[in-house]
Amino acid sequence: MTVRKKRALISDEHWMERALDLAKSSVGLASPNPVVGCVLVREDTVVGEGFHVYDEIDHAEIVALKQAGRQARGATAYITMEPCSHQGRTGPCADALIAAGIQRVVVAVQDPNPIVSGKGLERLQSAGVLITLGVHETESKLLNASFARFIRSHRPFVTLKAGLTLDGRIGPPPIASHPVGSVHWITSDLSRAAVQQMRHAADAVLTGIGTVISDDPLMTDRSGRTRRRPLLRVVLDSALRLRPDSQLARTANNDVLVFCTRLVGDRVRPLEAMGVRVERLATDPEGGRISMNAVLSRLAALDITHVMLEAGADLNATALNAGIVDKLFLFYAPAIYGDTSVPLVRSREPEGFQTVRLTNYRLHPMGEDFAVEADIQNPWQI
Repeated sequence: MTVRKKRALISDEHWMERALDLAKSSVGLASPNPVVGCVLVREDTVVGEGFHVYDEIDHAEIVALKQAGRQARGATAYITMEPCSHQGRTGPCADALIAAGIQRVVVAVQDPNPIVSGKGLERLQSAGVLITLGVHETESKLLNASFARFIRSHRPFVTLKAGLTLDGRIGPPPIASHPVGSVHWITSDLSRAAVQQMRHAADAVLTGIGTVISDDPLMTDRSGRTRRRPLLRVVLDSALRLRPDSQLARTANNDVLVFCTRLVGDRVRPLEAMGVRVERLATDPEGGRISMNAVLSRLAALDITHVMLEAGADLNATALNAGIVDKLFLFYAPAIYGDTSVPLVRSREPEGFQTVRLTNYRLHPMGEDFAVEADIQNPWQI
């Protein structure tokens, strides 16, 4: 297949930016499918546009084509991901574009699914449709990193998020007054609002029982934006110590999932009666803890494509040592706590903490705070 790579026309970039904005409207509404936006342009006029919502079935291209009607003939389609070429819940979008008389298709990125990648473009080109590939490719890849990880390796994308002081501490010293459930914010309101937007883009938030016992968190999506399914709140709790009077249990509505290593009936029944799901998982043969790979496999089976890890020092270290973290998103506040406070990672494994190398790091100003976003693994290259 021959395609023209990155034909960087101003108009192409402008319309693809509009398609990317539409794709962002899919966030929270499309999972486990990718977020995709499409704009149909004819004579520098938008004749149709749309984005994908999983529960509404139609892909972004079909939404745009239905809006355009006969005006789609001779138009250019700007699409943030390669049109599908296979039969799923809908027919192939590539065929629909051909049937509508689309003259040219501009695509940001090929489908990350190795089974179908490139086939939609081949079908379009065989029908005489002009193809331009790679306009705003980087932005589209960032937008669908979780889908790429999920479809290529059959496990969720994992983002480790933490709020820290400048000396890398995520909690106050143990001697500080910190009653269970009391709020001790390190970062600013602006940073915490950004975290809610990140939760909105995720399918699940994961923590350990130690954090639940000490902080009594809600772990909910408080972004105020609509989502197609509740944020799944997941707790690793080997001995099943989650209390029925915790905020998680009291607010559960089949959206709290607790993984343990042994099921104790008199602890399971009260939690399940409150809407908490309790499941037993395999342990790590070396450490005797819940296997992180088993956790991700089970979440993948539930169509969870993106997990936010918001945990304490021990679980952070375990997840990083296990190699399951794809991205770090660290919010730094202008404070110093000292070496008696809680670090970002604290490994209890005999071999200690394994060095983690970061790539492609980005800095984000957050009022008086700043955030560091960095990749550990590239899901598009797995």
